[in-house]
Amino acid sequence: MTTKELLILTGMSGAGRSTAAHALEDLGWYVVDNLPPALLPQLADQTLDTHTSLAVVVDVRGGKFFDELSSALDALKKLSVPYRMLFLDATDQALVQRFESTRRPHPLQGPDRIVDGIARERAKLEEIRAQADVVIDSSNLNVHQLEKRTSEIFAAGMLSSLRINVLSFGYKYGIPVDSDLVLDCRFIPNPHWIPELRPLNGLDAPVSERVLTSEGVADFVSSYVNVVRKMIPGYAREGKKYVTIAIGCTGGKHRSVAVAEEIAKQLASASPDLQISAHATHRDVGRE
Repeated sequence: MTTKELLILTGMSGAGRSTAAHALEDLGWYVVDNLPPALLPQLADQTLDTHTSLAVVVDVRGGKFFDELSSALDALKKLSVPYRMLFLDATDQALVQRFESTRRPHPLQGPDRIVDGIARERAKLEEIRAQADVVIDSSNLNVHQLEKRTSEIFAAGMLSSLRINVLSFGYKYGIPVDSDLVLDCRFIPNPHWIPELRPLNGLDAPVSERVLTSEGVADFVSSYVNVVRKMIPGYAREGKKYVTIAIGCTGGKHRSVAVAEEIAKQLASASPDLQISAHATHRDVGRE
């Protein structure tokens, strides 16, 4: 029996909702853009009879209708319509740059500055973001990278298993806003200070070996993997399908990359009954 899926796509203006919607369309999802939330239950009831994968874009362009989203979500629950929510986010700096480059005002800007419109939207979406099943930070993603990230998550629909993205990053570039868990690797000796390792990164064997064989790192990684494994049944009970574990070091090039790869490897080899898939991605490699 094919599982029918409803995905609600929302998030900050300028964060890439349209790009994500196009990626879903390419995957065969039926996408409805800018729907008044009050119509969500009716649309889901009618459309899921003929389309197994339905994505609905809801954003502040709907004005007062957006305020009805919480009520619409409650109605879906009462009708036993399963749904997931994807929230697109980005830093204020990235959003300002995007609005300035297109020379378009923010939908909530009014006579004020772009940053004022962004602040109003963040306040309006705060509660909705907290309910999201998947948050994608598009701050450092171009259009093609965002399409790829969306496809990686939803290519096989909303899987019954938990998908874990172990994301390396550099603290000097900021903590990823889509992190569910954050782990600090800056206690590990930094290969940056070894001349022959400096131009390499954590994907290169000499760096990876140096990092993972440093004192206490093997125990640190295995202990953390065991903690995450103990969390997985709870995620399953709560219906959470996607988790981002952010692994940070100073520049996001050496230590965090090697540790993220190892954590993803160990999580992926977890016992089959845990029903998880894990992979590593690296936000800041090549950025320096």
